Amino acid sequence: MTPHDQLEPIEKASVDELRALQLERLRWSLSHAYENVPHYRRKFDDHGVRPDDLKTLADLARFPFTTKQDLRENYPFGMFAVPMERIVRIHASSGTTGKPTVVGYTQRDIDTWSHCMARSIRAAGGRSTDKIHVAYGYGLFTGGLGAHYGGETLGAAVIPVGGGMTERQVQLIVDFKPEIIMVTPSYMLAIADEFERQGLDPAASSLRIGIFGAEPWTESMREQIEKRMGLDAIDIYGLSEVMGPGVAQECIETKDGLTIWEDHFYPEIIDPATGATLPDGEPGELVFTSLSKEALPIVRYRTRDLTRLLPGTARTMRRMGRITGRSDDMLIIRGVNVFPTQIEELLVKEPKLAPHYLIEVKREGPLDDMTIFVEMRQDLGGRMPDAERAEIERHVQHIVKSYVGVTAQVQVRDPGKIERSQGKARRVIDLRPKD
Repeated sequence: MTPHDQLEPIEKASVDELRALQLERLRWSLSHAYENVPHYRRKFDDHGVRPDDLKTLADLARFPFTTKQDLRENYPFGMFAVPMERIVRIHASSGTTGKPTVVGYTQRDIDTWSHCMARSIRAAGGRSTDKIHVAYGYGLFTGGLGAHYGGETLGAAVIPVGGGMTERQVQLIVDFKPEIIMVTPSYMLAIADEFERQGLDPAASSLRIGIFGAEPWTESMREQIEKRMGLDAIDIYGLSEVMGPGVAQECIETKDGLTIWEDHFYPEIIDPATGATLPDGEPGELVFTSLSKEALPIVRYRTRDLTRLLPGTARTMRRMGRITGRSDDMLIIRGVNVFPTQIEELLVKEPKLAPHYLIEVKREGPLDDMTIFVEMRQDLGGRMPDAERAEIERHVQHIVKSYVGVTAQVQVRDPGKIERSQGKARRVIDLRPKD
């Protein structure tokens, strides 16, 4: 066993030792944000708080929240706390206005992220002697590169396959014989289907561990994946604004919730309606404050994810339960964040379409399917030729794929064919099974 494969002292530290480290790092992070990010300086001043007001961890509740809107309003680099010459990488995630939320990393941030991901893979049962098949997307999305750097930091051999090309995914698993796969859970089921289509038994593959994230998934899906693939299915959690994947990780020895790496990320649960801090065990909205990030310190970031905090089991650090939903209207389609307003923004730019639309999401197989129903303009009176209608459908499908990042079916309907609502419009019908 190499040093990479052993638990770190902080993973076994007492709760008192952990809280002392958190308080020290939290004081630094608040000062770093206040001194170097004008947005935080204004917000702290408006709320009548200074970093020196943090005497105990409970005092964090006095500080203002950060939201995705704050990041959008400071697009692209206004939230950075270091000069651009210290930035070594930039990632981004989708938002509701067409502008992504942008995150930057110093070299130390990349090292911290890689370290947290290596720790996560090890907690999932991975070792330095393993081969890791990474089927998350690479690019501005943090999943692929986060998993990649974490695997290399652990000392494992990383196979950077990326997403898509399902036939090739199966071929490489058969030929390269990786022990670990990192991918979205829904795509894992698509890979299982492809194994069977090729006449292969997916449970007979070399894979022994699957580390699945980027979208919510249930215990029922875990059972299905483990049965079909013959592996241990382990949950991972993260989000770009806080770091990327590797903020929290389920441990293979317990499979009882995600251990939060509390030496780098301080969690809170709040009432999503009032913002009041809730005690551990109570369900609410998850909030994170970074404790060691240099380029983009984040203070009380509202994730909109609904969960609860639980005491540690396999590690000293607290766990979070499975995400039960979101406090906003964001959809997660095949691991991609999709907001109805993103779709609306694209549709209203089409001269022959009316601003009446409905998004329907189903899951009849392992993957989510999204259909966008939209009306033609009233003054066209339903007189659009079939060929022209089909061409508009293809065009909208193309721009949604290009700008939002998901494949959707598009149906252009005659005027008046989409249900009208009294008050707030109903934009989404989510027909996916809840469990």
